[in-house]
Amino acid sequence: MLDVRINEKEIEQLFLEELRKRLNEIQHCHTFWDMKELCRQTNMSETFIRDTFFYDPRFPKYRVGKKWLFPAKECEEFLITWLKEQPRA
Repeated sequence: MLDVRINEKEIEQLFLEELRKRLNEIQHCHTFWDMKELCRQTNMSETFIRDTFFYDPRFPKYRVGKKWLFPAKECEEFLITWLKEQPRA
């Protein structure tokens, strides 16, 4: 006789980890962001971005014609570093 037991909590945990991985992959499907996407990704307005970190020399940005483009992965890395540098209230 075969007795199969399933740990539902462990299965749920494995499922959630795999789901997080897949969602992360989907989130990184853009190679470049434009200003509209940068605003959407950061939940910040264009004015706030320009006033706080846009002119930081470490911020990765490229002007192509009249349009600004931002490498997505590099921006994410910069934004995390930048946020950690901000004073906590």
